[in-house]
Amino acid sequence: MKNRITDLLNIRYPIIQAGMIWCSGWKLASAVSNSGGLGLIGAGSMSPEVLRTHIQKCKAATDKPFGVNIPLLYFQTDEVIEILVSEKVPVVFTSAGNPAKYTSYLKSKGMKVVHVIANLKFALKAVEAGVDAIVAEGFEAGGHNGIEETTTMTLIPMIREKVSIPLIAAGGIASGQQMLAAFALGADGVQIGSLFASSFESSAHMAFKQAIVEAGDGSTALMLKKLVPVRLLKNPFFDQVKTAEQSGVSVEELKALLGKGRARKGMFEGDLVEGELEIGQVASTIHGIKTVQEIFNTLILDYQSAKQNQLPEINI
Repeated sequence: MKNRITDLLNIRYPIIQAGMIWCSGWKLASAVSNSGGLGLIGAGSMSPEVLRTHIQKCKAATDKPFGVNIPLLYFQTDEVIEILVSEKVPVVFTSAGNPAKYTSYLKSKGMKVVHVIANLKFALKAVEAGVDAIVAEGFEAGGHNGIEETTTMTLIPMIREKVSIPLIAAGGIASGQQMLAAFALGADGVQIGSLFASSFESSAHMAFKQAIVEAGDGSTALMLKKLVPVRLLKNPFFDQVKTAEQSGVSVEELKALLGKGRARKGMFEGDLVEGELEIGQVASTIHGIKTVQEIFNTLILDYQSAKQNQLPEINI
């Protein structure tokens, strides 16, 4: 599976693990890299020094390339950037902000820079900033999402038509068949979140992982559009948010409802009642907790099988 993404990132398979808060520690990132993909440490839920520890442990656990995902709205971004430089992290994925401030600096240090976007406008801004590749994340994705609600099947060809640099599809991808569809639409690689969040190596709480595999059709919805749109698994806290939004509360009241640490409480500590549970629509297709290696084996076999299957003929 050699292509522009495998060449750019020096990996075997064009499969990138999403840098998810409270799920993407060094164990998950190193396992994904050791399996032939690109593992990402999610910096969004880590203090700078905790991040440094995870980077060092990841280095000890794999000799393959790995990266770090940084939400650029993170309040200690400058300090985090210097940690990545000092630790010689080979790949940086940026999200939730303007990549122009840091891209040229990171590239001057020999790092590859990939930026996550959810619409064409910001894809073009990322290209202008000089990033090496783009992740185009569709409406199906978990966690923070695009307010436009553009689906992956629409977003990927729309971006591909206007952008020539390597393109990674994200949102609603958890199988080899979905990988093949993303490539058919113009992607050079895929970024997978929910499937890896439910893996044994994920740092998420086992109760959250079990909630993922028990999710069904309609178990998630995009919420908090007045703040930052985020896809949540439905639970009692979700119901509180929905009621508040339907009653027309202010942004300040929503922030007060969220408080601090809701995502940690739900995803990392396993509070399925009061915690915020961020996950993608594709959770409804995940039926078991597996190791990362088992996930890769299934992805590759299903991709190869789907690619070899003869499609129906259409006569013109």
